[in-house]
Amino acid sequence: MSWPDDDHQQDSRKRAAQYVRMSTEHQRYSTENQADAIGLYAEQRGYQIVKTYSDAGKSGLRIKGRDGLTQLLDDIQAGKTDFKTVFVYDISRWGRFQDADESAYYEYICKRAGISVEYCAEQFENDGSPVSTIVKGVKRAMAGEYSRELSQKVFAGQSRLIEMGYRQGGPPGFGLRRMLIDGAGNQKGILVRGEHKSIQTDRVTLVPGPADEIAVVNKIFRSFVNDMQSEAMIAADLNAKGITTDLDRDWTPSVVRQLLTNEKYIGNNIWNRSSFKLKKRHVHNSPDSWVRSEGAFEAIVDAGLFVAAKVIFAAKAQRYSDEEMLDGLRDALETYGFLSGIVINEASALPSSGAYQSRFGSLLRAYKLVGFTPDRDYRYIEINKRLRKIHARIIHETVGGIEQVGGLVQHDKKTGFLTINHEFSASVVIARCTQTGAGAYRWNIRLDTGLLPDITVVVRMDQANETPLDYYLLPTAEMTLPKLRLSESNGLSLDAYRFDDLTQLFAMCERTPILEVA
Repeated sequence: MSWPDDDHQQDSRKRAAQYVRMSTEHQRYSTENQADAIGLYAEQRGYQIVKTYSDAGKSGLRIKGRDGLTQLLDDIQAGKTDFKTVFVYDISRWGRFQDADESAYYEYICKRAGISVEYCAEQFENDGSPVSTIVKGVKRAMAGEYSRELSQKVFAGQSRLIEMGYRQGGPPGFGLRRMLIDGAGNQKGILVRGEHKSIQTDRVTLVPGPADEIAVVNKIFRSFVNDMQSEAMIAADLNAKGITTDLDRDWTPSVVRQLLTNEKYIGNNIWNRSSFKLKKRHVHNSPDSWVRSEGAFEAIVDAGLFVAAKVIFAAKAQRYSDEEMLDGLRDALETYGFLSGIVINEASALPSSGAYQSRFGSLLRAYKLVGFTPDRDYRYIEINKRLRKIHARIIHETVGGIEQVGGLVQHDKKTGFLTINHEFSASVVIARCTQTGAGAYRWNIRLDTGLLPDITVVVRMDQANETPLDYYLLPTAEMTLPKLRLSESNGLSLDAYRFDDLTQLFAMCERTPILEVA
């Protein structure tokens, strides 16, 4: 059989892949524009682009969450490639890693497998020469420095908005609502949960919520200040009356404490209590680093009442020496026979469990100092009740999300097993957050080896075990052990399956009509 000359010429070209990435920094770095530039570069050098790896809307500060680059490296390491070259627009698209050696390492993975990386918009050839090595090192450092400078500019801009009285993310809180404001300062309407502004010049501020919620907030403050009720007593009373939080959950002592200590209820805008700059670890900042704007919102609690609550908390924290706190803990151990976060929070004569964690580093260390070694952590009793409710809610939301995209799902309510589109199965597992004696956070996962679902949806909880932190979609075929232990960073082998939400799962379940495919 003879082939047309054009087809023969196309088949004879060298095969290459391209990697494109777009964050939110500038339109000229759109993935389409990058692909156009790479295509021209490849054509001039006799290459054929046979595969595209893409990360749209992803930061280049770290590899976590960059599924395109992760997949590229996995394919290369597994030998699943039919190309010998990877084209990237420039070094900054490969990544703005704060450690330039990380960028070099990922390129080395390609080189070690016999895959070369070429940067199409750079003014040097990536040929391994001393000049190219030096220039790449400088460019990688410049890419990381750009992100550091941009982070500082963004922080300054956000601080300015806080000082002007605008809200920077997060739920409003019980008794408050988010109000959308246009560039001229006119109110546009209340944002309900899940809604966000769509115009860059719009801003968000806080306004008083429904009168019944405001009354509850003030009742909480009066119960704490005037009636000397503990946070645990207040939470129990609210739950007994069927009043839920703004997130439709039961009240806990920690949630009550957060309400009683948050200055937004007296109209103050506080920001930068914690930070996550340059995608590094979350850190809690000292009060002198906080950005404040007093009187930014309309207060719904009297300032005098708030100050009185603040004085009570300060007195609780300061009136006990280390030995007095431990003596109180010994008395509680003798009274109850065991210790737990619940026991501590419900004991009116003791500071909160959070105070013990802050003073001694962790509750387990405080337990050890008074001679108590728990057979089990009795905080799990309260946490288990909450996690059972969260598990049921996640199942409900998952089934609803699958059905919303047109998928068919059968839910076995006895086992929680999901059968989707008669094609594959899934199981939902809640991963509780625990803290080691050294202060590190861990998530232990037991995979379902009985039902053997095709995919295990792991919901990793936050440090307080109150809200989902992220999600892992683990394929059973790739899991070799029945138990997994996750840390905050787990490497490519596991974090490649990590997602911020369940959008990826819903996309897998979406069904497309045959006519649309055709």
